[in-house]
Amino acid sequence: MIALSATIIGAAPKAAAQAQRDIDWTTQKCIRYKEAYGAAIAKRGKAGLSDDFLTRHDAFLATNCTAQADVCPRSAKELELANILVLMSLNGGLSSTFLPFACRKPA
Repeated sequence: MIALSATIIGAAPKAAAQAQRDIDWTTQKCIRYKEAYGAAIAKRGKAGLSDDFLTRHDAFLATNCTAQADVCPRSAKELELANILVLMSLNGGLSSTFLPFACRKPA
């Protein structure tokens, strides 16, 4: 019984690792980013984040994180969250070009 339990427990990480390899890199990055975003929001809340910021950010997530960067942090709270997410993302192995943050000058 103990040997069987050890075999099953030992197989779980291998199965998880295989499942992780089967997911394309873009999806893996998005999963990591969503986890970082969820953790940051759980800790800090959404107070001080504008509807525009949240809507644009949600739109980025809805595209599996493939939409063009279009989330412009304007308030101090938005900039603070963006900075936290940049650090969390870089620590999670993502590149800075992956992130949704960009502020463009009006045409």
